Amino acid sequence: MTALAPPPIRVAKSSNPTGGRSKPVVWMVLPALLMFTAFGLVPLLGVLGLSFTQWDGIGAINPAGLDSWKAVLSEPGLLHSLWVTFLVMALSWVFQTPLSLLIGVFLASHKRYRGFLAVLYFIPLLLSSAAIAITFSALLNPNFGLGAGLGVELLNQDWLGQGNLALGVLVFVVSWQFIPFHSLIYQGGVRQIPTSMYEAAQIDGAGKVRTFFSITLPQLKYTIITSSTLMVVGSLTFFDLIFVLTAGGPGDATRVLALEMYQTGFKANLMGPASVIAVILVLVGLGLALLLRRLGGGAATDSQLEGA
Repeated sequence: MTALAPPPIRVAKSSNPTGGRSKPVVWMVLPALLMFTAFGLVPLLGVLGLSFTQWDGIGAINPAGLDSWKAVLSEPGLLHSLWVTFLVMALSWVFQTPLSLLIGVFLASHKRYRGFLAVLYFIPLLLSSAAIAITFSALLNPNFGLGAGLGVELLNQDWLGQGNLALGVLVFVVSWQFIPFHSLIYQGGVRQIPTSMYEAAQIDGAGKVRTFFSITLPQLKYTIITSSTLMVVGSLTFFDLIFVLTAGGPGDATRVLALEMYQTGFKANLMGPASVIAVILVLVGLGLALLLRRLGGGAATDSQLEGA
């Protein structure tokens, strides 16, 4: 008796060269695209449009051409605010990056007590920026603050009344709040490095310092670029903490560009020039992000494990 051959299996041919996977991908991207359009692109276009108008925030909006741009770009305070913004950005990066990297590497261990420390270190990020500013303002008060209470002469200074000291306090408070976030980024990056690389280094007799500079640091190249981009671009948006802590003072020592925009728009009721400053902030942030990406080298999809 002859055995019957199994019926041939018919495979439906897809007209899509990617195997019919493009539609689900489009539907997955669509919500994020709608959110970006509604809360990112539309407000940005609105601000760009307002930068060519005259508006006090209440009355009618009148076209003004390039008047607002000429007024802002010819204002000497703009260059000073831009300088203070870049100064806070640079000092914050110099202070935050090494500490975040070291804490992230330290917390990447799987020991139990380090998990508890990770939770403890993360607490500053959960606090309100306004609450942090009020707390530090009270602690640094020369009359009834920490220095006066402990009787320590070194701490008993007018920290927020002198330009250089106020700028240093601002950088310290900002770093204290955001170091936990960047430490978390580095902690995740270290845990992606294959343990075989550390085992090979241990066999070769490399110590902890040599292992850090030869394996950990090079493998965290793209993590450092990501953290630095978030840190630098985020520095452009510092407002609430500075507004509560120093209000841009003493004088204009801590008057950053975001604070300049607020005071121009909501105190002077000049929404046109304030919109110009907002557009300048966006352009500066975009330029810095592209610059950091170019300095990092490679495409955005490159892995930090490249060559591992």
